[in-house]
Amino acid sequence: MSSNFDEETDIVGVGFGPSNLGLAVALEEHNRTVSAGEQLTARFIEKQPEFRWHPGMLLPGTTMQISFLKDLATQRNAASEYTFLNYLAHRGRLTHFINLQTFFPSRLEFHDYLEWAADKVDADVLYGTRATGVIWNGTQFEVTTDSGDVLRARNVVLAGGLTAKLPDGVAASTRLFHNHRVLEHLDELPEVQQRSFAVVGAGQSAAEVVAHLHEQYPDSEVHAVFGKYGYSPADDSPYANRVFDPEAVDDFYQSTPELREQLINYHRSTNYSAVDLPLIEELYEREYNERVTGKRRLFVHGASEIAELNEIAEGVKVSIRHRPTGSVEQILCDAVVFATGFRTLDLPAILGPLAAEFTFNSDGTPELERDYRLRTTGDIRGGVYLQGGTEHSHGLTSSLLSNIAVRSGELVDSLYTHKMADSVLAG
Repeated sequence: MSSNFDEETDIVGVGFGPSNLGLAVALEEHNRTVSAGEQLTARFIEKQPEFRWHPGMLLPGTTMQISFLKDLATQRNAASEYTFLNYLAHRGRLTHFINLQTFFPSRLEFHDYLEWAADKVDADVLYGTRATGVIWNGTQFEVTTDSGDVLRARNVVLAGGLTAKLPDGVAASTRLFHNHRVLEHLDELPEVQQRSFAVVGAGQSAAEVVAHLHEQYPDSEVHAVFGKYGYSPADDSPYANRVFDPEAVDDFYQSTPELREQLINYHRSTNYSAVDLPLIEELYEREYNERVTGKRRLFVHGASEIAELNEIAEGVKVSIRHRPTGSVEQILCDAVVFATGFRTLDLPAILGPLAAEFTFNSDGTPELERDYRLRTTGDIRGGVYLQGGTEHSHGLTSSLLSNIAVRSGELVDSLYTHKMADSVLAG
């Protein structure tokens, strides 16, 4: 790799997960339809050594919670060669998948689809590279990397993904960890001795981890701990799912802040702290059958919380408090898994001093145009676009796969429009 990139591109994409992969696909298809001078050029940087999408959560048997039709391209271009159906045809599984009679492929298969698309797309991706800073030099953005390279572009698209969130006061360790890399952490555990695990959280990921541990460690107890009395079913009914439609982004964006908050609250059960009903029923049946046999391994502690954690050489001492009564149960665990959500982009930290050139709301969230472009306060003529961290302005699809295809097309349209306008002004 060269120590300096003199060639300016139209776009530097920071992160190359599903969102910027979708953008790369849309860029390739756009460039086929315009002349050479109107094509959009891009370079992406990705900290992972290769394309990965939550590999630590590819639990056996888990399925997608969205339709395969919400892939990288179908809703933007149903004739695209990057659809999930075309992937199936290339893999020789199209007929077999049809026979499954499902809209929800396994998570493992969808990950393979994304890897297939990442290998296929004509994109310049610098893997194993981190962005360390960004400035505007008066005519272009300069993005520096951890290897000392400088990437220059008229626009930056930030798709850095989410950061795992642990409860206050909890420090990650070999035995205390977030669920987003649970498979890796389990592989790194010392030999399981106490034969007991605790899983904190009430969402889909938490329930999946509980089911996985219960299956993979047949001699171990698994303790699920959360503040609700029980897992709540996810609302994936047809009308509720309209909140993920492309048209819903327009509705949400033009709503008042008060209405946006109401809409988010109305539909939290479509995405937050909610579990697919079949999984809830399966876990309840497992627990009930153990009550019948008297051989208890699965314990669901509803209306409860972790009162104390004490990591010792033999494991983790966990105190579980039942909130209504105040009673405390103590167990010794091999590990505690926290399925406690994620934080969005820390935009001021990413932008550094450049953040002063953009406008933020009173609550610290950034102000964005409908095309996901940050509003600027100064003379910056290039654009900084966000893929993620826009739930407050664009709705629940901000960090989800549901709208990648359509959003990618909108970003390309905006980038192309601004490029053509700049060309006229420069002409």
